[in-house]
Amino acid sequence: MSGLMRWLFWLAAAVVGLQLFFLARIATMAAIDPQSTSFQRSEAWRLMNSPKGLKWRQQWVPYAQISEHLKRAVIAAEDGAFVNHDGVEWDAIEKAWQKNAQAEEQALKRARAGRVKVIGGSTITQQLAKNLLLSGERNLARKGQEFVLTMMLEGLLSKRRILEIYLNNVEWGEGVFGAEAAAQHYFRKPASRLTPYEAARLSVMLPRPKFFEKLPSSAYLASRSGTIMARMGDSVLP
Repeated sequence: MSGLMRWLFWLAAAVVGLQLFFLARIATMAAIDPQSTSFQRSEAWRLMNSPKGLKWRQQWVPYAQISEHLKRAVIAAEDGAFVNHDGVEWDAIEKAWQKNAQAEEQALKRARAGRVKVIGGSTITQQLAKNLLLSGERNLARKGQEFVLTMMLEGLLSKRRILEIYLNNVEWGEGVFGAEAAAQHYFRKPASRLTPYEAARLSVMLPRPKFFEKLPSSAYLASRSGTIMARMGDSVLP
């Protein structure tokens, strides 16, 4: 029993130590721009080992140098209640669970359970927590850690800072990260000069950037961009 207790003690100490490490990392981000995210490092490693080699675009720009159109578009597309929630949209998670349950039930009836589309309910803060410090692994423990990191981000950083870090690090294509790189890559202009329509198109790409990068003339991309443009006026900026 003493051996088991020692093992449990060291396991608990390791968990607490990891949380303190994450807490310190996030606290420094209030003043220091993160150089990279966990997701970016994994993508860089993948690209370096691909036949095409590493092709990378990223340039940090301050919050004020990112078009307000893009900020509004991303909030409209990804997290309409961004400035009002505490990092987690409980209603969205509940709706996602309900939709997934319905999809699974329909798939079972059609004997196609392997093709179920899983719908997420992640906020901008949750997406940042996941990409900033976690691996791409999907399990219950990782989801729990994502929740803890989300609370840390919301507790230690302002909404404006969270959005600034998110927009400078989110993936917008193969080796394309951040608003400045995306604006230059797709429109040959700085992020500060994006038009409402250009901003809307970039925001629509976010769930599947590599997919839409290959389909720039997608009818869905054009249609959805129009929908986001109509919603941008309702977006509240931090």
